[in-house]
Amino acid sequence: MEIKRITKEEAWKLRHEVMWPHKDLEYIKIKDDDSGIHLGLFKENILISIISLFIDNEECQFRKFATIQKEQGKGYGSKLLDYALKEMKDRGVKKIWCNARKDKTGFYKKFGLKESEHTFEKGGISYIIMEEYVG
Repeated sequence: MEIKRITKEEAWKLRHEVMWPHKDLEYIKIKDDDSGIHLGLFKENILISIISLFIDNEECQFRKFATIQKEQGKGYGSKLLDYALKEMKDRGVKKIWCNARKDKTGFYKKFGLKESEHTFEKGGISYIIMEEYVG
């Protein structure tokens, strides 16, 4: 297993496959992808999990966190998220947050993120903003 920076194009491919396979590729792109930090977890040189980090001043939003279906539930996503959170804290980020699918809040709570009061819906899926203040 190896975690390293990847290109936005590598992130797009896995995002599309895992998150929104029924949408066109443009749907999974983020306007800030050029400025993001994209990390990938590789198992036997195959990219199986991704996360994109967007830093604005002392805040970091992580987005488009995904693991290929057949590798879900094996701890790879947890390893990648833990790595990403530590890297952001090492960079001096004071707040880390994400738009979590409501049915995944328990997963994020294991990493210290707390539910906020902010909720919304996109593409028929309910989300809640989860955050952690680290500074």
